Amino acid sequence: MLGLMNASVFESFAIWGVLLIAFLGLGYALFLRKQVLSQDKGTQGMQDVWNAIRTGADAYLKRQLKSILPLILVLTAVLFFSVYVIPPSDEALKRFSNFAPDMVRLIVGFGRAAAFIMGAFFSLTVGQFGMRMAVEGNVRVASASRRSFAEALKIAYRTGTITGMLTDGLGLLGGTAIFIIFGIASPDVLLGFGFGGTLLALFMRVGGGIYTKAADVGADLVGKVEKNIPEDDPRNAAVIADLVGDNVGDCAGMAADIFESYEVTIVSGLILGLALVSITGELKWIVFPLLVRGIGVLSSIIGTYLVKGKKGEDKGQDAFKSINLGFYSSAAISIAAFLILAHYYMHEWRAFFSVAIGIVLAIVIDEVTKYFTHTHHAPVKEIASSSKTGSATLILRGLSIGFESSAWQFIVIALTIMAAIVIYWGQPVVFILYGVAMTGIGMLTLTGNNVAMDSFGPIADNANGIGEMAHLEKDARQIMADLDAVGNTTKAITKGVAIGSAVIAAVSLFGAFLTDVTKVQAQMGIVDSLRLLITGIRVSEPIVFVGVLIGAAIPCLFSSLMINSVARAASLIVDEVRRQFHTPGLMEGKVKPDYKKAVDICTIAAQKELVGLALIAVLSPLLIGMLLRVEALGGFLAGVIVSGQLLAVFMATAGGAWDNAKKTIEDGLYGGKGSDAHKASVVGDTVGDPLKDTSGPALNPMIKVINMVSLLAAPIIIHYRITNAGVIISMVLCVVVIFGAIIYSKHGALSFKKKGETGF
Repeated sequence: MLGLMNASVFESFAIWGVLLIAFLGLGYALFLRKQVLSQDKGTQGMQDVWNAIRTGADAYLKRQLKSILPLILVLTAVLFFSVYVIPPSDEALKRFSNFAPDMVRLIVGFGRAAAFIMGAFFSLTVGQFGMRMAVEGNVRVASASRRSFAEALKIAYRTGTITGMLTDGLGLLGGTAIFIIFGIASPDVLLGFGFGGTLLALFMRVGGGIYTKAADVGADLVGKVEKNIPEDDPRNAAVIADLVGDNVGDCAGMAADIFESYEVTIVSGLILGLALVSITGELKWIVFPLLVRGIGVLSSIIGTYLVKGKKGEDKGQDAFKSINLGFYSSAAISIAAFLILAHYYMHEWRAFFSVAIGIVLAIVIDEVTKYFTHTHHAPVKEIASSSKTGSATLILRGLSIGFESSAWQFIVIALTIMAAIVIYWGQPVVFILYGVAMTGIGMLTLTGNNVAMDSFGPIADNANGIGEMAHLEKDARQIMADLDAVGNTTKAITKGVAIGSAVIAAVSLFGAFLTDVTKVQAQMGIVDSLRLLITGIRVSEPIVFVGVLIGAAIPCLFSSLMINSVARAASLIVDEVRRQFHTPGLMEGKVKPDYKKAVDICTIAAQKELVGLALIAVLSPLLIGMLLRVEALGGFLAGVIVSGQLLAVFMATAGGAWDNAKKTIEDGLYGGKGSDAHKASVVGDTVGDPLKDTSGPALNPMIKVINMVSLLAAPIIIHYRITNAGVIISMVLCVVVIFGAIIYSKHGALSFKKKGETGF
């Protein structure tokens, strides 16, 4: 099929081969699922705790789906009817030349809407199925820890790998299938696929982040600080909500986040690749990124299967070394395969260097993040030392480290983009933008490994919680504590990769934005010298600079609203946990707390924030584009990318460093648990929780949602003037909805109803 493209025999087989590899990745995920589910679930006490976690997670996901489904249906209709505002591209008319123009319009409309639904469904599947497997795995890891370190590590990592391979397989399947069906008309449809994935990721990141940190902050402040009881003490009413939150935030949210980065980079790569096909007449610019992604799936299958501990040795084993072995094995296999592909297929080295730099970028960001968040390095040790003089100095030290980490990651990403420029030096700008997109594709080559590393964290954390609540043996608890500590570092590392990939993906989308706007300007007859790809985004223009400033403000506003949401929801959890601690017999262990009440508070609080924050991300670029026009919209995107990356890295790193500083003290440093140093570290960790697990990670999908909306809206914006009645009405509606969402998010009715106490 391949849509009127002159593909060679090799290219035709290669594209179908990539589709087969996508199914192979999904098959590997099902194979691992069978392995994990075959393990035992331990004692009845362990299963009771596990059932409470599973029930809470399922309830959250069902309620979340009900909250977001209406908006998904509305946007599906909007995407379908968008082709009646702006006609299909010349490429679409050429691809479906056997049909009348009106029928082509209908085909593209259905294709874009279907792609949007597919992207949303795939993102939802990765998040929900991956999270449910994490819940299935945690109790089995806890049970395995009673037998050996090696078995517990293998089950925890392979459970996480299921999510990683779903991300790989579904992301590759969607992009490849659309290309096979639509060929040169793919850009008309791919944007719908990318938008569906990014929007669902935003929902899952925002909702999961608010849920998990409201529970975590509330549980820690009352349990650890006020009552001086352990982290997962069964007497704490919020402990089940906290364990549920690890899954809906770190598993479902993070998986959907990386999935949409995976989607977006392939979307931008194919759009820019098609632009190069029109210039050079060679199909290799599109086939290469698909083959790179296929190689990545195969290398991840091999690398993730290598992760295992040494049998018969429970003490002194380092899970991090085993995980790194798998990661670097996958990286080595990928680089070698890219080298062969570049030499024998591309017949040039520039494409190889572009994707290889992406892998190097992922490794460098891994190492930078690890340095600033790992317990073995100076930054975390310095934060822990600051706890001796109180929570204020500890918080100040964490803020300093967060800002420093942001600076270094900024420099690393800047050097990476500079390298992409140097590789295609002297070529038209579209080649350079393609090189940046290939860097993003290279960076996410090891998505299977990265998502496995991230999911490993909450799985180990939940297993540790189950072990504590079920009063397992000391040796088993130590194995789980060791895995939990490693998991905390792997979560921090993958957050760094997610943020870095978000920036590269956004820059790639920025390039696609310039390309698409220029294409529409050409259709309108605007002379070459005035087209956006030629003029660029001129910051010297005051109106463009205004767009940059407003764009830089959006991540700040978004972060503020999310942290405020966590604070308000956490205060309700604090009140509820305090109230339950007054229950006669609770502290003596004679009466069980009402876990469901805390779960309900977190669930309802998270859902109340979803749609408002999503509307801000969707409508703000539309308002800027209509009001300030398309070049200022480009400036707006630049501001969002720079400000969003700075804030995301700062919050993720500072929060992770505070968390690990607390863990080093809990392991016995400076007096251990219950000491003044420990209380100071708990305060620091509590401040960092909504930063590293809510607002920081949520900026990743927010950046890409804004870029995707801009890409979809730019062709329409160009065609209409600000004086048009429809444009004026649309701007007024955008202003009303945006300010309404802000006011609601700041002052939403998050107070527990007294009558019946069943909701907010």
